[in-house]
Amino acid sequence: MGRNGKTRVPKDEEDPKIGSSGEPIEKEKSLYEILGVERTATQQEINKAYYKLALRLHPDKNPGDEEAKEKFQLLQKVISILGDEEKRAIYDQTGCVDDEALSGEAAENLQEFFRTMYKKVTEADIEEFEANYRGSDSEKKDLKNLYTEFKGNMNRLFCSMLCSEPKLDSHRFKDIIDEAIADGELKTTKAYQKWAKKVSETKPPTEPIVRRSKLKKKEETDLVAVITQRRSERKDKFDSILSSIVAKCNGEAIPEPSEEEFQKARERIEGKNKQPKRSKH
Repeated sequence: MGRNGKTRVPKDEEDPKIGSSGEPIEKEKSLYEILGVERTATQQEINKAYYKLALRLHPDKNPGDEEAKEKFQLLQKVISILGDEEKRAIYDQTGCVDDEALSGEAAENLQEFFRTMYKKVTEADIEEFEANYRGSDSEKKDLKNLYTEFKGNMNRLFCSMLCSEPKLDSHRFKDIIDEAIADGELKTTKAYQKWAKKVSETKPPTEPIVRRSKLKKKEETDLVAVITQRRSERKDKFDSILSSIVAKCNGEAIPEPSEEEFQKARERIEGKNKQPKRSKH
């Protein structure tokens, strides 16, 4: 235990964090190992690992399960460090954590518990959870709890808030928190007021509740529809030209062209349409 009360990762005799080869060593499980990601993991990879565990441990999924509730709280402590760029950098340099429950034997047990959780979670589970969670009463409850825990520091809140993204959810969260403050449910803070002012100066998204994956699928569907329509229009235009040619033959019966003849005629017509017009002198 250090002077500031923080638990340190065990170190070597000379330098607790450097081995004889000059390489960093860790005798305890790091927060990265607990979460199941590499130390070099991107923020997106860290968030994904967090979501997989959080949706299984969330109190709404485990009513009355005290162990799941405890593990969910520890998981939030892990992401509050690894999800914050500044805190993550300090942790990488010092190996310090604020809670003994995230070190030693407790860390070993936590990693083992989380490892069993990964096997039960799929991408479809995450998408389904997000679809039901965003805009729900459960989301509002978590938002208010985290607001109180982080004393209005919204940057830290977004690190722990499930299925959230600052660009997509800031205005929506601001409205919820402002209403709770007006009702006396929450207390405003200087950190929150500073953040809220910046959010007010930006334009809100048009559909904050709609999941991004749904929007993407909708855009892809619309594109397919446009391509299909254009193909249909080109076919109708070609059929019209062919009918006009038949009408000019004095109504005489003409043998139906073969598939090969049909394709050649089509290529000739389309080729003429593509040729640039010569200017007259």
